[in-house]
Amino acid sequence: MAARIIVVLLVSLVHGSLALSQTQQVKKVARVGYLTGSPPSASTEAFRQGLRELGYVEGQNIIIEYRYAEGKHDRLPDLAAELVRHKVDVIVAAGGSPAIQAARRATRTIPIVMAAMIDPIAWGFIVSLDRPGGNITGLSLRGFELFGKRLELLKEIVPELSRVAVFWNPRATAADLRLKETEAASRALGLQLQSLEVQGSNDFGDAFKAAVKGRVGGFTVGTGPVFTANRKRFLDFAAKNRLPAIYPWRQYVEDGGLMSYAPNLSDLYRRAAYYVDKILKGTKPADLPVEQSTKFEMIINLNAAKQIGLTFPHLVLYRANKIIK
Repeated sequence: MAARIIVVLLVSLVHGSLALSQTQQVKKVARVGYLTGSPPSASTEAFRQGLRELGYVEGQNIIIEYRYAEGKHDRLPDLAAELVRHKVDVIVAAGGSPAIQAARRATRTIPIVMAAMIDPIAWGFIVSLDRPGGNITGLSLRGFELFGKRLELLKEIVPELSRVAVFWNPRATAADLRLKETEAASRALGLQLQSLEVQGSNDFGDAFKAAVKGRVGGFTVGTGPVFTANRKRFLDFAAKNRLPAIYPWRQYVEDGGLMSYAPNLSDLYRRAAYYVDKILKGTKPADLPVEQSTKFEMIINLNAAKQIGLTFPHLVLYRANKIIK
């Protein structure tokens, strides 16, 4: 009888220990920091969708600490430090180099996932795509070859185009390589390229005057905060001078610009969730190769085309991912 009681007690103890262990596992909730210099956007929602597809439910098995600098990049270092104090398991640095820089300065041990970054090797964030090294991995935007593709599309919609301007910032990382790529593409297309430097808000006036004086028939725009923050000035310039232009991001077209050709950011941000999942399951960032963008989107605004008296070729319209009417 005593032996039977002991056995029952032991079985109960084992079951109790297993139940306690399972309860502790269930209660273990991953904590992810999401750091960006921009306000909440469709890209943020794409990242959350990616997590949901992988079985994560906010508030149940994952907590996301959102930190938005709302365009004030000088706030990013403090926000990154705040995430470190919250002891997040991984930081998703979104919106480009400012967020990644802030996160890297805040920690060299917490894994950092780049949601979308142009030329992370040139910036020194990773050693190589295959073996990033350190605590940073994630998604890279294809950069250099897109400048040529944009010129090609501009020539396709304006066959008589002979002279085109490129607005670029010589102080940006790898800017000289991007300019060389654009120059090579313009030569291949038989275009004369006018290089116009813009380093800050005060440079736009002179750059626009130079473009008009140079009698350009269209233009393209580089990437970087100085351009994104001043995109309305490009749109006003294009409308005032009836110039076709192709932009690096869809926001320009959604705000009234003619056309954009860029990586599909929603796809990249959904894919960032995959990296978070791998890291939470124990994979080190240094062992996760950096992926490059493979999906691209062309957005066209027919209202902007009508405003400057331009008709898009049917083949271009057919290839567009989105047409704004």
